[in-house]
Amino acid sequence: MVREIYKGRIVDLRVERVTLPNGATVDLELMHHPGAAAVVAADEQDRVVLIRQYRHAAGGYIWELPAGILASPDEPPEACAARELAEETGVVARELRHLGTILTTPGFCDERIHLFLGRGLMDGSHAREFDEAIAEIARVPLAEALARVRNGEIVDGKTIVGLHLAAAALGKP
Repeated sequence: MVREIYKGRIVDLRVERVTLPNGATVDLELMHHPGAAAVVAADEQDRVVLIRQYRHAAGGYIWELPAGILASPDEPPEACAARELAEETGVVARELRHLGTILTTPGFCDERIHLFLGRGLMDGSHAREFDEAIAEIARVPLAEALARVRNGEIVDGKTIVGLHLAAAALGKP
C-alpha cells in the first residue's frame, strides 16, 4: 500500500507499507527524489571550483560543489553535471569522468547523486536559476579543500565525498 502525502517540485512524500526482510510489516515515510549530479571541476593546478550557496535548511551559506537536479528521468547525469557547472559558475569542462554515485539519506530518501570529475576547464559566464543564491565562486587547491573538510568548514555530504573521490582519481593523498 502506498499513500501519497505531498507531490512537490523537487520531492514527493509518501507512506509505504512494506514487509522487511525480518518479516516485520511497517509503514515507512519515504521521500522520492529525481536524482542529481555534482561535479568536482579541477583545473591544471588541481584547484577545485567551489561555490558558497545559500541553503535555508542548513541555516545559511555553505561551501559545496556545483550540482543540480536531473531535468528529467531520462537525462544523462553527465549532461546534468555539465549544465549545472556552466549555469552556476560559468565554467565548462571539456572532459567529465564519472567518479561514483551516492545515496544521500537512504533511511528515508531514494536520492542518488552522480559525482563527476571535470577537467579541461574553460571560463565563460554563468546563467543561474532564479532560486540560486550563490555568494561566491572560488578555485581552491584540492589539498586545501580537503583540509576544509577536516576542520568542519565544508560540511555538505556530496562535496565531502566528491572531493575525496576526486583526490583518489587524481592520485592525491
